[in-house]
This record gives sequence, C-alpha cells and structure tokens, in this order.
Amino acid sequence: VQLQASGGGLVQAGGSLRLSCAASGRTSTGNTMGWFRQAPGKAREFVAAISRSGITTYYADSVKGRFTISRDNAKNTVSLQMNSLKPEDTALYYCAANSVASALQYWAAHVTETNSYWGQGTQVTVSS
Repeated sequence: VQLQASGGGLVQAGGSLRLSCAASGRTSTGNTMGWFRQAPGKAREFVAAISRSGITTYYADSVKGRFTISRDNAKNTVSLQMNSLKPEDTALYYCAANSVASALQYWAAHVTETNSYWGQGTQVTVSS
C-alpha cells in the first residue's frame, strides 16, 4: 500500500484545512487508518483514527471537537477536516495504515514505523 498525503498549507488561527490521504496498491479497504503529526523538536503524536468500515473513530484529546476523520472506501481515501486551528496544531501530518483490527485506542498506541504503511507527510502551519 502506498499512501499520498496532501492538503497542508498555511492558515491563520481559527481557520480550517482539509487533509487527504490517497491509498494505492494493495487494497486499503481492509486497513485501519489514521493521522499522526510531528512538530519540530517533538515526538510524533497520534491525531485521529478510523476503523476499516468508517463507522468508528477515535481522536486525541487535543483535537477532539475540532477535527473530523472520514474515509471513502470506494475512492481509497481518508480525510482529516481540521477546524478552529491553533498555532499548536502546526506540524508535519502523516497518514498511516495497517491491517490490525483492534480497538482504535489500542491501534493508536501500537502503530510503529515498521508495522504500518506511512505517507510522506504534509505540512500544516497555523499562524497566530
């Protein structure tokens, strides 16, 4: 599975952006997918995850109520709608996928560089 993230950019605080992650190659519909981010000098952190069916979602507390993850299995895409953006949301955002079927909270805590597919990252910068 190859993942291609897009949609990042520069936005003022309070603004919105929509990230997309397009999957190609071996079918992605059987994969749990999610978004992670990494700010300069900080560790990568979980943002949001969505189940294979798209019915179940899970968010980091820092983005809950502001971000919405969704997927379109017919188009092999996962999106992250980000509203009410804050300067602390500035980071490189990555999409990730693997075939682990588990509770999303467990999935989010056990995604690694080696057990998942990763996109190349898209930069989100929020100015104050």
